[in-house]
Amino acid sequence: MPDTRYAIAAVLVAAAVTWGLRALPFAALTPLRASSIVQYLSTRMPAGVMVILLVYCLRDLSLTQTRTLAPLIALAVTVGLHLWRRNALLSILGGTAAHVILASAVFAP
Repeated sequence: MPDTRYAIAAVLVAAAVTWGLRALPFAALTPLRASSIVQYLSTRMPAGVMVILLVYCLRDLSLTQTRTLAPLIALAVTVGLHLWRRNALLSILGGTAAHVILASAVFAP
């Protein structure tokens, strides 16, 4: 059984490391806020991330099977909802619901 001083030292070291790891991103972010590169990336990255997610989700679709229509129709529903209402939550929920309904009821294997 470790003595009390050892346990207190271990807790203090763990607390210091935890605090440092949580504070480090904020300390590193402060000088980057004025950077023109970071400002450019902040405007371009959301669209880039969405394109990467889209490619990742649709990469294994076989265009010769009818089951492929479920994710494509759900994608169209998601895009349509977003263009119509400009509400990300509605778009995500609507597209997800469309995919679940189509994949499990309409195009079920």
